[in-house]
This record gives sequence, C-alpha cells and structure tokens, in this order.
Amino acid sequence: MIGFIGAGNMAGALARGWGEPVLATDSGSGRAAALVEELGGETLGDNAELVRRADAVVLGHKPYQLEQVAAGVGDAATGKTVISILGGTSIAQLQAAFPQSTVIRAVPNTPVALRRGVTCIAEGGEQAVALFERVGSVFVLPESQMSVALATTSVMPAYVALVAEAAIDAGVRGGLPAARATEMFLATLAGSAELLIARGGDTLTVRREVTSPGGSTARGLAALERNGLRTAFDEALQAVIGG
Repeated sequence: MIGFIGAGNMAGALARGWGEPVLATDSGSGRAAALVEELGGETLGDNAELVRRADAVVLGHKPYQLEQVAAGVGDAATGKTVISILGGTSIAQLQAAFPQSTVIRAVPNTPVALRRGVTCIAEGGEQAVALFERVGSVFVLPESQMSVALATTSVMPAYVALVAEAAIDAGVRGGLPAARATEMFLATLAGSAELLIARGGDTLTVRREVTSPGGSTARGLAALERNGLRTAFDEALQAVIGG
C-alpha cells in the first residue's frame, strides 16, 4: 500500500489515478480522512507509523516541511522508497533528509487523476517509471532539467485553464452564450491537441493548415503575437523557476 504524507491537490490526484486504498496523514486539514473515505485505506496520526507500514511513501506536504517531516520519521524510513512530489526540492536535499532511503524526485501534473497526466522523473529514479506510467506519460530527465519540467508541465493545467477562460470570455463578448462558448472551445481544444499529436508535434504545419495568407486566422495570430503571447509564456517560466 502506498502511503501519503500530505494529502493536498497533487497527492490526491495521484491517489485517485492509482485508484487503490492508501495510508495517509495530513497536518490537520482533514484531507487525508477525505481521501481515505473516497479510496479506502487508513488515516494515521503519526508519519513514522505510516512509513513503517507503507510499501512506498509519497511526500506530498509543503516543501519547507521536509526536514521536520524527516526528523519525525526517523529510522522508520531506513530501506524505504521515498518519492517526492515537492516542488523545487532537489535530489541532494531529499538524500540529506532521508539518507537511509531510496529517494526519487517526481514532478507530476493534476491530469494524473484521470490517468492522462505527465510525470517527469529525475534520473536515478527509473524504478518508479512503471508506477507513474499507470497514470499517464513519463519522462526521465537529468536533475538539472527538473525545474523547467515543473514550469512547463506541472503548472500547465492552470495555464491551459486560464487560456480557456480568456478564449471563452472573448466568445461571450462576441455574442455567444457562455455555456455554448465553453462547450465549443473545450471540444476545439481537445480536437486540436489530438491533431497536434497526429502531426507529430509539428505546430507549424497545423498552423499552416488553418491559415490563409491575409485571412482571418492570420489576422488573429498576428494579434496574439502583437500582444505578447510568447513573451508571456517565457516570463511565466522564469517566474516559476525563480520562485
């Protein structure tokens, strides 16, 4: 059974994607109890007991709590596999906190709850690939690229939601009913993603298939470029990495 220290949004998404009973603790939020009620398993009041009983442990607490959690677990973590989903926490920090454990750094995103997620795993954690493949695609990256992975995959569902909101609002301002605008855009978004996949990620080809010289799509693309779409994503990446 997998144990979760912390049962926030990302930990909950993983647990739902795996779809099995869990052991869980939290800092008093009640989320662990809610997760166990949904999936089965047991809520525990002590992290050390969770670690002793779990087959593998997922760290889903706040990053700043790492040393406190590790100290509370103590020798119970000896020989255990500890998987961190803590943002901005390096392998070196994890190894320092859990020197007697096998530590793995993973950066998943919330679509793992639907088994359509993306998880990036730092090199050295390949033994966790099969576990995360159960909830979506997995990419093994050098440790040096994990911060960029966080800034381009883990946060991306929020960015896509914001883009969807902006596009839907534009449609409503243009005269579409809100419910219809939402339905139309989400169907278009899903189809466009499938088209990009079918084209092997060739974004230029997909754009050219829609864009006639001097036509309406060309004018719309020019407006997006003029208003800094690429710059916005570049600055968002730097903001995430810079913390």
